[in-house]
Amino acid sequence: MYRKLRAQYQLLIMSIPFMAVLVLFSYVPLWGWIMAFQNYSLSHGITGSPFSGFNHFADLFRDDRFYLVLRNTLVMSGMSLATDFVGAIGLALLLNEVRLRFFKRTVQTITYIPHFVSWVVMANIVLGSLSPDGGIVNEVLMRLGIVHEPIMFMSKGSWFWAIHTLAGLWKELGWSTIIYLAVIAGLNAEMYEAAEVDGAGRLQKMWHISVPGLMPTAVLLLILATGNLINTGYESQFLLGNGLNIDYSQVLDLYALDYSFSIGDYSYGVAISVFKSAVSILLVLGVNQAARRLGGFKAF
Repeated sequence: MYRKLRAQYQLLIMSIPFMAVLVLFSYVPLWGWIMAFQNYSLSHGITGSPFSGFNHFADLFRDDRFYLVLRNTLVMSGMSLATDFVGAIGLALLLNEVRLRFFKRTVQTITYIPHFVSWVVMANIVLGSLSPDGGIVNEVLMRLGIVHEPIMFMSKGSWFWAIHTLAGLWKELGWSTIIYLAVIAGLNAEMYEAAEVDGAGRLQKMWHISVPGLMPTAVLLLILATGNLINTGYESQFLLGNGLNIDYSQVLDLYALDYSFSIGDYSYGVAISVFKSAVSILLVLGVNQAARRLGGFKAF
């Protein structure tokens, strides 16, 4: 062991700055979790605020609003995960079958671009397209005679989940295909040639060679994405949400921000963050165990 350390000391030295950044931004902030077990106040700080035990967690689970927000978080995360997972694999498989290189690169570029666009811009595009006042979607529906008056899309809370999922799919679909395209490109070309000699068509080669070749990577990415299932973020929901659809658009991060900055109950907001981290760890371990038992794949 010590011999390997001496032989690779240059790599160890090079890794020190990255480890320092990791510790500084990922582990040092965990000190703030103490606030979840205190009646924290700005005037007393962490060291001077009184200890309250698990009172904030008890309040959290007694709050009916918490369960509504948790439902929104899990449903929107689950819908986004499913559509992005299936859509990225499907697009990668289809692009792999395209023989015209110019068309393939054009499609890739068009689908990649939204990933680099801010959610502020994307949300404005979505809101403008769905606007009842000159929005392109309402204009098309009315010209086709499907509706006779503009639809208030963003005022219908039950539609918010679908709108948010489609907006997220539009933004991230092309970016998510990069890894899958790289995996397919790395598959043994002789398997495709042998299948073609045996009379296999494109769909058969896709199903029996490309899909099995993608599965280990796909399962690994699914496990990693599941860890963030409850960390759906807040940018898209904050920008697309409003007072009319708040019962469907508010997620845990927005709920924590409201309590922390609007009400001033910082301890309650931190308790929500601790809860999210604990659930994320359990999700990763659970999905990893299920994947290992069902398909022989595992991340660790």
